[in-house]
Amino acid sequence: APVSLTKAVCLGRQAPTGVSRGRPNMKKILIVHVSRTGNTKLVAEHLAEGIRMTGNEVVVKKIGDIEKADELAGFDGYLLGSPTYHLDMMNPMKTFLFLMEKADLAGKLAGAFGSYTHSGDAPKIILDTMEHVFKMKPSSLGTINLLEAVVDTDEGRKIGHDYAKAFVDELG
Repeated sequence: APVSLTKAVCLGRQAPTGVSRGRPNMKKILIVHVSRTGNTKLVAEHLAEGIRMTGNEVVVKKIGDIEKADELAGFDGYLLGSPTYHLDMMNPMKTFLFLMEKADLAGKLAGAFGSYTHSGDAPKIILDTMEHVFKMKPSSLGTINLLEAVVDTDEGRKIGHDYAKAFVDELG
């Protein structure tokens, strides 16, 4: 199958009603990614579009744009992305995770995503780190991991949107 999800994304979910900019129940999600060929960046953009469709706020950053742990404060949920490269996450993500460990994000909702050609190990390793090292709450959706050939298709876009909408639903 061209699409691999740790757990199935609930397709067809509707965006929450009654959510609009500036309202007290609006959630703020941070998406941080590293991308080697642009595919993981595109997955991040699909996720961001899905979050915006729910009326919630999203901030998308490349890993290199975050220099201090305090820049990670103030978000309700966190989505981290890295392609799988040589059966692992890319080195900038490993370095970023050491920075993130200093941010005290225990209890915050966590998700991970990536793209791959032949193995897709990075998102699971990232989410496991968020859960077991940072004590974050892993999304019940698991990870989203798209085969590179699917990322820039309608199917890839829909999967990103649906995952993001369901992630926001988990925030309550």
